[in-house]
Amino acid sequence: MGKVTGFLEYERLEEGYEPVEKRVKNYKEFVIGLKADDSKVQAARCMDCGTPFCNNGCPVNNIIPDFNDLVYRGDWQNAITILHSTNNFPEFTGRICPAPCEAACTLNVNDDAVGIKSIEHAIIDRAWEEGWVVPQPPKVKTGKKIAVVGSGPAGMAAAQQLARAGHAVTLFEKNDRVGGLLRYGIPDFKMEKTHIDRRVKQMEAEGVVFRTGVLVGEWPKDGPASKVTNWAKESISADQLKAEFDAVLLTGGSEQSRDLPVPGRDLDGIHFAMEFLPQQNKLNAGDKLKGQLRADGKNVIVIGGGDTGSDCVGTSNRHGAVSVTQFEVMPQPPVEENRPLTWPYWPLKLRTSSSHEEGCSREFAISTKEFIGEKGRVTGLKTVHVEFKDGKLVDIPGTEKEYKADLVLLAMGFVNPVATVLDAFGVEKDGRGNAKAGVDEVGGYKTNVAKVFVAGDMRRGQSLVVWAIREGRQAARAVDEFLMGATTLPR
Repeated sequence: MGKVTGFLEYERLEEGYEPVEKRVKNYKEFVIGLKADDSKVQAARCMDCGTPFCNNGCPVNNIIPDFNDLVYRGDWQNAITILHSTNNFPEFTGRICPAPCEAACTLNVNDDAVGIKSIEHAIIDRAWEEGWVVPQPPKVKTGKKIAVVGSGPAGMAAAQQLARAGHAVTLFEKNDRVGGLLRYGIPDFKMEKTHIDRRVKQMEAEGVVFRTGVLVGEWPKDGPASKVTNWAKESISADQLKAEFDAVLLTGGSEQSRDLPVPGRDLDGIHFAMEFLPQQNKLNAGDKLKGQLRADGKNVIVIGGGDTGSDCVGTSNRHGAVSVTQFEVMPQPPVEENRPLTWPYWPLKLRTSSSHEEGCSREFAISTKEFIGEKGRVTGLKTVHVEFKDGKLVDIPGTEKEYKADLVLLAMGFVNPVATVLDAFGVEKDGRGNAKAGVDEVGGYKTNVAKVFVAGDMRRGQSLVVWAIREGRQAARAVDEFLMGATTLPR
């Protein structure tokens, strides 16, 4: 693949970043992608390893050795054809996917993995620049109508596949713009929303109808679920969708944030990450908001050590926070993974994001016991360090500490989809509150309700964008087969 001895001759080359002092002054993307020659050299490192574990490490099963080889040979147009054959939106994954394919790279056993993500990024950006990404409208219409509920990556992928199969697809989104958590959960400095907008134009040319600001079912008026960002202007019932469409595919996100019910939780200044992040994205899009949650001039505590917490760190730094501290209840992982033990699986190791590098203190094995405040507003919190003992996290006596906090952001993940959509359709749920549906080849993604299917986070729980795209594609195949008796859509 590529140059036979390339992995011996060339080192891994990382994508570059704009300097911190420059990038924190705006919300633009700051990753500097590989140039064509550098991409060729990186692709040359791909080994003829016999069994490409990277393919299986990638949830959409990208045909990675093939597009690496094509990039090495300078055949970029065929490279994007190969990439698009498995992934509808490589500009999304090429920017925000954590790249499990690289963890599975054979070269990663005892060396630095091939920069697969950077090559994917380079291929799709080149394809847009060259005008190779064009609408693919169907040659024949089936006369079947399908409703897709939720316009995140799962819904977009499913809608595009179904439209290309000749079905009349209407995609419903409760928010005012398409994209789901891609639009309002991912900061613009990680992925600018123009990438979503041009895909929407492509999909419209392929026949997909987008209806934004439409709420399916009844939205809760109080409780934690009501804090999920929502700009719906009209509603439609589940019964209406089932009556008007031949099939319904539910692809909403896992939006119910995990709460922290400790004393003082009701103080002002404590918010879910998904109250904080979407507001900045709306302002970046040109909207006007009253009472935006801002971190400027504040001591910010972010509770949760994952990607959402990192996004809160980066946004707080751009607001001009005085300090940003991120808490993680789990112990600090090792800087380097035990490769012989973990390869080709996703390893547990310390990951430092670009947002952390912009300014952030990180505390591990720490638990928040109480929020404290004055005059109804949070001023700090009480913590204790924890350790595993007999399989449980227990407090370590003598490690109690108070932290100053003017703004606390809860970024501890999402537990399940907001139940009202599933309840409106009468969909059976599993023990975690997700829609119950299998992924078998026959009857896959089908719920207990006639002609209602489900995919993405709403079925599997909180997960990666690349998993959402995979589920959307596979669910589209299941819906097509249900309607037509057979399908030619790829899995």
